[in-house]
Amino acid sequence: MHAQIKRVLILLVGWGFILLGIVGLFLPVLQGILFLFVGLIILSSEYAWAHRVIEWLHRRFPRIGHVADQAGAKAASWLQRFSRRKPD
Repeated sequence: MHAQIKRVLILLVGWGFILLGIVGLFLPVLQGILFLFVGLIILSSEYAWAHRVIEWLHRRFPRIGHVADQAGAKAASWLQRFSRRKPD
């Protein structure tokens, strides 16, 4: 049951960032591309298509891919601290 709740929360947060990103593309107040990218990173743990999009972005924009890898590592450490799990 706990794993199911965690999966639902990941999906809600990921799709929430995607929606914020779409809105941010049209509003000058929000950073649409950033929110879309964060949403894709979150959803890539659950959806193969999101993982493929992230891989394509890494190949297409290697400099941004390197920054995304660093951000992903930092986010993983935050999630690990938040969930109070031991390192894998």
